[in-house]
Amino acid sequence: MIGRAIDELSVGDSAELSRMVSEDDIAEFVDAVGDYNPVHSDPAFAATTPFRGPIAPGIWTAGLISGVIGTRLPGPGSIYATQDLQFLKPVRAGDTITARVEVREIVRERNRVRLRTVCVNQRGEEVLVGEAWVLPPKSQVVYAEDKSGAGALAFWALQPWAWAAQALSVWAVLGLSALAALRPRQA
Repeated sequence: MIGRAIDELSVGDSAELSRMVSEDDIAEFVDAVGDYNPVHSDPAFAATTPFRGPIAPGIWTAGLISGVIGTRLPGPGSIYATQDLQFLKPVRAGDTITARVEVREIVRERNRVRLRTVCVNQRGEEVLVGEAWVLPPKSQVVYAEDKSGAGALAFWALQPWAWAAQALSVWAVLGLSALAALRPRQA
């Protein structure tokens, strides 16, 4: 992934990503943020709403825009400053949502970029529209994610040693405390 600095951006540049919404995506998001509104997770309740079934939280859909900004345009190193949103249509499990951003304005002296943000479903219907201000990185960022799994492997391989070191540390503190308690007191 490459994070583009402001001098590498032009009005009209755009990027997008698509994702199919799953019931697990919705459930994990609801758990992560604590939005237990039954319109997202209770089919019987959601059937009584104007949506006639469960819908994804709107901010889940907006999160896809963050994915585009953070990985594609401007990319790694970008700071998402503001976002205005309008939720136009419900998003449901099974929908494929495409999030797209397009550079609308560049304010070089303030290192700010204004983006048009939109999410559409598989039928091409806009489900969310808005505008964001983003601070691109000061210089190009080339980020290569470690997909080898070596980081996770090292974590799990070394974790028992970390636990052992913590246990020894606790025992040492307890031992010193016990010795201090046994030491005769001077008056």
